[in-house]
Amino acid sequence: MVDASRTLLALLAAGRSERFGPDDKLAADFLGRPLASHVATALEAVPFLTRVAIVSSTGVAFPGYRRIENPAPDTGLSGSVRLAAQGARDCGAAALLIALADMPRVTAAQILRLLDAAQTADAVIASSDGTRPSPPALFAAGRFAELLALEGDHGARALIQGGVHIVTSPQELIDIDTPEDLARLRALA
Repeated sequence: MVDASRTLLALLAAGRSERFGPDDKLAADFLGRPLASHVATALEAVPFLTRVAIVSSTGVAFPGYRRIENPAPDTGLSGSVRLAAQGARDCGAAALLIALADMPRVTAAQILRLLDAAQTADAVIASSDGTRPSPPALFAAGRFAELLALEGDHGARALIQGGVHIVTSPQELIDIDTPEDLARLRALA
């Protein structure tokens, strides 16, 4: 088990959102608040060592998070993951928990299950809908060097696929990529 107080939470919010269109999807309204604020609010009570938001041009505020600007979001998701891993290494974290700002239904309960499942210094623990693994995902400090070496737009996909998978409700792992995704989410709510 990795203690939350020794874990850096990185909220990735620097994506290009090309499939969403010209609007800032993270600022899109969901239940009267910006879409991106939901995951940040859901994780407020988890006592992380520190919290960072990896951002590019989003105007969404993340109270309680230190903003880290991704100067090159066009180079792919790996750039944001590298920034998060560097932040975790710099603060001496035992683990890095990566969550995505466009997954508004993530719960603190799932994050606690990920922390509980981490048993080794090189653990990779990912969420799963029972079919495929996805973020949120936890990377123990023994994996930071691998995260810092990532390139391209696949982020840590290969590491996540080879890790332990903690199954949760598929609805909790809804990822908003298009206006149609947001419309389906609104219909569920």
